[in-house]
Amino acid sequence: MRRAAAVIGLLILLFSPLQAARAAGPFSNWAAVVVAGDFHAHSGGPTEAFDNARRDVSKTLVELGFDKTAIQQFSVRPRRYPAQDPGRADARTIQDALRIKAQTARAGCLFYLSSHGGPEGAILGEDLLRPHRLAALLDQACPDRPSVVVISACFSGVFIPPLQKPDRLVLTAARSDRASFGCGESDKYPYFDDCFLSSAPDARDFAALGAAVQACVARKEKETGAEPASEPQVWIGPALRPMLPLYAFNRNKPKQP
Repeated sequence: MRRAAAVIGLLILLFSPLQAARAAGPFSNWAAVVVAGDFHAHSGGPTEAFDNARRDVSKTLVELGFDKTAIQQFSVRPRRYPAQDPGRADARTIQDALRIKAQTARAGCLFYLSSHGGPEGAILGEDLLRPHRLAALLDQACPDRPSVVVISACFSGVFIPPLQKPDRLVLTAARSDRASFGCGESDKYPYFDDCFLSSAPDARDFAALGAAVQACVARKEKETGAEPASEPQVWIGPALRPMLPLYAFNRNKPKQP
């Protein structure tokens, strides 16, 4: 009897971590950074749109199964948001933070940027984050693991070629030759971020979320007369595509009182 009990106890010890990992979900051990790269509207005046997106995308990632402690937020005006405690948005600080997070959250990495953009890259504070610089940042901070990169900015399709890796998914707010919309002084979010947030609750995974965001942005632009269409892009690496069923969102539902 004692021997049987010992065997049962050993089996419980062996299988409990596997069950816990499955229950936690595939993104529970991912590192993530969410960045507001600017605070200027297209008019030049101030806007909260990018920081609103940063704040609420971070919340949504937790609802989709990411560990809150593995997500770091960044803003160009960090002192304005003491309750959220974002870091200052510059490339070196972001790279160091993602690298540190990835040392403990080792299963994968996510990078999300909401900002203005141009044909050569996206605004990041006082600097321009160029596509090859972001590719190097991710390769150094998160080598040899799957990753998801979301760039919400005009002309953000320029990021796709340098970011392509077999185990990476890239979602951008526009083609490489198109602007995106919703960056006015009174906008709560840019159109793309708004669609990301509104589509996430019903999406199964990032591929389905990307398709839903594309459809949502197209509807929103048609309704508001914004043209030419931004045409958000989704690129999925060949090694990641067949694995997508294993990367379904595991939703953290609020506890009932």
